[in-house]
Amino acid sequence: MKKQTLFFLLIACSLTSAVWAVPPSLLTYEVNLNDRADDNFKVTLHVDGLKPENAVYQFAATAPGTYQVMDIGRFVRSFQAFDKKGKELKTEHVSTNQWKIEQPEQVREIRYQIAETWDTKVDKDVIYRMCGTSIEQDHVLINGQGVFGFPAGMQGAPLAVKLTYPDGWEVGTALDKNKSGYYLADNYDRIVDSPILLGRLTKAQTTVGGAAVELYTYSKSDQVTSKQLLDGMQAMLNAAGQFLKQLPVKRYAFLYHFEDESWGAWEHSYSSEYIFKEEPYSARLAARATNIAAHEFFHVVTPLNIHSELIQQFNFVTPTPSEHLWLYEGVTEWANGAMRLRGGLIDLPEYCQEMSQKVQVDKQLDTTYSLSKLALTCYTPEGQRQYVNIYNRGALVGALLDIRLLELSGGKRGLREVINEFATTYGPNRPFPEKEFFTIFAQKTYPEIADFFNRYVKDAQPLPLKEYFGKLGIRYEPVVSTGNKLPSLGMRLVAVSDTIRLKQLSEPLRQAGLQDNDELVSFNQQPVSPTTFASLRNQINNLKAGDTYEVTVRRNGQSVTVKPVMQEIDETKKYTFEPDAQATAQQLQLRGQWLKNL
Repeated sequence: MKKQTLFFLLIACSLTSAVWAVPPSLLTYEVNLNDRADDNFKVTLHVDGLKPENAVYQFAATAPGTYQVMDIGRFVRSFQAFDKKGKELKTEHVSTNQWKIEQPEQVREIRYQIAETWDTKVDKDVIYRMCGTSIEQDHVLINGQGVFGFPAGMQGAPLAVKLTYPDGWEVGTALDKNKSGYYLADNYDRIVDSPILLGRLTKAQTTVGGAAVELYTYSKSDQVTSKQLLDGMQAMLNAAGQFLKQLPVKRYAFLYHFEDESWGAWEHSYSSEYIFKEEPYSARLAARATNIAAHEFFHVVTPLNIHSELIQQFNFVTPTPSEHLWLYEGVTEWANGAMRLRGGLIDLPEYCQEMSQKVQVDKQLDTTYSLSKLALTCYTPEGQRQYVNIYNRGALVGALLDIRLLELSGGKRGLREVINEFATTYGPNRPFPEKEFFTIFAQKTYPEIADFFNRYVKDAQPLPLKEYFGKLGIRYEPVVSTGNKLPSLGMRLVAVSDTIRLKQLSEPLRQAGLQDNDELVSFNQQPVSPTTFASLRNQINNLKAGDTYEVTVRRNGQSVTVKPVMQEIDETKKYTFEPDAQATAQQLQLRGQWLKNL
């Protein structure tokens, strides 16, 4: 604590003096945002006291919470180092993300220009927009790893950032600013963990669970304001405060960007950032923004207060996955639903419908791909193909774990209570051991939980949805017949690259001469392509059982035309969760405990 206090005293005094008087442990960055014409960030690092071991300047290969390769060095357009007299020192570009300085002891300034990621085309590994950077005439988005690097060995050094920007701009960030106008971060990890949105923004604020909560919004044509978003989110924030008891942060910032595309959100310890396509503010937009924000907001617990040693000081040079992605994202997505249900934002049927949708996504992916394997391969193309399941299978496993804990504790302690206990035990500065967390979790709860992890996290055994939800008097059925009849083509039409393919054909269609994977060329003599798929669906929906339709398919370069008849099938619902009207008193008691914060 004494060193940290000394740092803040030094920074307050030193930043007004010459840059070579800055304390050796301090990295001082200046970013010129007044010059935005070429979409490049102009960055100057003032530094003194570099040693030979600090000779390599490192840009990030990835960043926490993205689970993608970034290679930010690809965006660097110039890189120079200078001594105290302004003489340029020799540098060498030694790898994608590294520049080596020949005389690091002489360095007083490092200057570089780095292109924004949004408008810079790359051949592969396109950076998610919510994790990238953007420079426009009326606003700028900074994600730390996209603008800042660090000298090797100094990832843990405190740093300060001075931004120069047009008068009248608002700045949204969770970083604190000193009296000299510098934004402060304890280390490089913190600057990456703290996005900055600035420009023509609106602002609103409230208090939740003892924490100041701020909203900053850029809306391209002013269709959405921070006050509108806050009004729509207030009930969720209140529910989150009750779910978490007390927020483990003193200040939290929501950063919203509404422009031309929707990409999603990126969580951080003290803030979260959202990229949405602009549209007029509506109840629908409010519900969507609130639902996503509920997930991101819970990240103040995981991974801020509960995280592995691999996350404590992130490896920005070589992506190193943690096996506990099930905790960081899966449990967080479970909490999103649980706190909205318990806070009255959704009712039980709505919650059941959300569970059904998660099962449906899980079934469309590789159900043999375990959550542990997904975590450990998340930086690979193979893992990326399964990655969305961390929010589906991961959340389902969180829900099952919650029920199992409630059952073993006699309804006194669910996953919420255990997570809050772990947040108290660990915290921002005390990570858990990566290889031992499953064992620690079982030791702090019940021995049976070790078997649960072995089956449903480390392995990918079929999830016991029927058994576990049955304990709550909620019936799960993989397939339920409604008793109604529906017209059907007897096949699925699937977009594959730039074609429409026939899949899962019924026997009558096979007898008519069609085969799986035939390319659909025309339907009722109208050409078919992925761009006309929507109108084709409308035609099909207007057909009734017994109607004849004509399809032309291409197979091995030959065209085949057939005239099948619309079939009739039983209407079914898949993966349904419904309260059981015959639930026992014991089941209803456990359900009552499950429905509230204990």
